[in-house]
Amino acid sequence: MSLSRRGLLAGAVAASLAGPRAFAAPTDPIVVNALGNLWDPNLSLGEKNPIRPGGEVLEVDDRAIADARAARLSAINITVGYVAGPGDPHQETLKSLDRWDGLVAGNARDLTVVNRAADIAGAKAAGKIGLIYGFQNSVQVGEQLQHLDEYVRRGVRVFQLTYNDRNMMGGGSVAPEDTPLTPLGRQLVERLNSARVMVDLSHSGRQTCLDAIAASKAPISINHTGCRALTDLPRNKTDEELRLAAEKGGFVGIYFMPFLTPDGRPHASAAADHIVHALGVCGEDHMGLGTDGSATGVDDLVRYQSALAKEIAERRAAGVSAKGEGPDTYPFVVDLRGPGQYATIVDLLSRRGVKAAVIDKVLGRNFIDYAARVWG
Repeated sequence: MSLSRRGLLAGAVAASLAGPRAFAAPTDPIVVNALGNLWDPNLSLGEKNPIRPGGEVLEVDDRAIADARAARLSAINITVGYVAGPGDPHQETLKSLDRWDGLVAGNARDLTVVNRAADIAGAKAAGKIGLIYGFQNSVQVGEQLQHLDEYVRRGVRVFQLTYNDRNMMGGGSVAPEDTPLTPLGRQLVERLNSARVMVDLSHSGRQTCLDAIAASKAPISINHTGCRALTDLPRNKTDEELRLAAEKGGFVGIYFMPFLTPDGRPHASAAADHIVHALGVCGEDHMGLGTDGSATGVDDLVRYQSALAKEIAERRAAGVSAKGEGPDTYPFVVDLRGPGQYATIVDLLSRRGVKAAVIDKVLGRNFIDYAARVWG
């Protein structure tokens, strides 16, 4: 790494540690991260593998909660359960739910589980952070669709059909783009509709996404993605996918991920560009934010990058690494780290002429309205 890049990283770290910025508008927003996490990445410096059994890193400490509060987060769709890796997907998912339930019970003054749309405003009113239990794969159901009933009883409210690879439901972003939604996938969508659970098409391949939008009787979500029209990478969605999701009353969340630019090194302006583009395609009532990250930023990017190389190698070996991610690309936007990330986006959108009322919708109210259409 060159000295010049070390200097840039040092400046970014200093900026991230300077504390959260104040919101320019709106002054008292409901902020919902449609896909994120609640953890402190500095506890392990990224050295722990997020695709190990269980599929999550439960590293919630006082700083992670404090940063989420400082970011003004009212709710986060967190990934629970199996995502990829070894272990029995169903059993690992049950263990994961037990761990998260224990975490919430042990932090009852700060955390609460969200089951209905009204619970998000309720969490904000109570001064708590609402956790939405969501899956990022469906292999834990597989052909045993009755498992879905158990997961719903345990509080799972968001169900992503695929991760990056292909599964029994359809194709992910690293599968051939013409991989269709399977007959079993159609059965799962029908059962999710009946159970009033969100069908999330993030990570899905193009044809599986289009098929699922058409098959679903309820509005669907694409909780964390970017715009293919701006950056042609498989993890981003085409305008057709975005438009059809919105036309059926769905929701689209833009992430703060390397896929926002072709070189994998986006800055905050790129995230704002994708949000503005999605607003133009989806309309102001159907999109928001799904950062795929935490309100706590990585403090030492130089040390983190050395650990990231190991993580990427493991993801590639497991067949779940997406085009556009690599050992030299961070899984976040460098200048959208820390609790000030939402205030930064508000400022950038305001400068682009997005009205305060629309920004309010993007920050969280659109997700709540979508949740009400699905969950009630």
